[in-house]
Amino acid sequence: MATSSTPPSPVLKKPIKLACVQLASGGDKAANLAHARDKVLEAASVGANLVVLPECFNSPYGCDYFPSYAESLLPSPPSREQSPSFHALSSMAAEAKVFLVGGSIPEAEGEEGAKKYYNTSLTFGPDGALLASHRKVHLFDIDIPGKITFRESDVLTAGNKLTLVDLPGYGRIAVAICYDVRFPELAMIAARRGAFVLIYPGAFNLTTGPLHWRLQGQARAMDNQCYVALCSPARDMSATYHAWGHSLIVDPMAQVVVEAEESETIVSWELDSAKIEETRKNIPITSQRRFDVYPDVNEGKIRFDEPNVPK
Repeated sequence: MATSSTPPSPVLKKPIKLACVQLASGGDKAANLAHARDKVLEAASVGANLVVLPECFNSPYGCDYFPSYAESLLPSPPSREQSPSFHALSSMAAEAKVFLVGGSIPEAEGEEGAKKYYNTSLTFGPDGALLASHRKVHLFDIDIPGKITFRESDVLTAGNKLTLVDLPGYGRIAVAICYDVRFPELAMIAARRGAFVLIYPGAFNLTTGPLHWRLQGQARAMDNQCYVALCSPARDMSATYHAWGHSLIVDPMAQVVVEAEESETIVSWELDSAKIEETRKNIPITSQRRFDVYPDVNEGKIRFDEPNVPK
């Protein structure tokens, strides 16, 4: 007995080539932005229409760095003085003529003495216009004895919205950040609202990376029968935080179709609707869910970034 009342399969109107740019970032923000521009243009030169940068691509990664590298994004658009990264990303997207998921940057909001800091991803269109922003919803607070202790909540404030982005001419994507990938509810809602790809800029470490990075990408793809892209910083063993690397793209059958190693590189793949449709036809979980037995996470109160997203 199928009782699914969820929306139809994700709609991808035409194929789109997605590229994950795996790069290393140092302490010089201007140099990081310039390096990102070069790599975005390189990705576009080999046919990418949708380009993704890593988490915290404009700065070193770590709680100690968030406040000093944070930029003010509100009111939007911010001035160049408020947010050089916002304007750099906008210019990159327009120059390369691509949709650009700008990894993430540290964001500051509020007055001195009462500032809040967020880990924020900005998505721009090929004309350089801002399409959406996502504040990391789930903060990375873990303690694995003898391995790694990290508490983002000591510095950061969590976002409170799920982010769907409509790409004119192509369809809908979902954007979340790193630790968000471990929470399948976000992915389920996004897929049931028509996202054809789930995109996660992330910076898994050398403990959690080999254990779960690839597995999480495959799990979200398998659960939702859509594409998944994970974009990591390149590994820099001279930095204070050692990223796992291994940026990858997973297809709707949960096959890893392309994966980087740990150094700087670009990995890309063409996404097409036929693969989504074939997967959902052959394994029809979309129509076989039993919401008479368990609740639908796509029902009830859900907070979205974009006001025009169906509620």
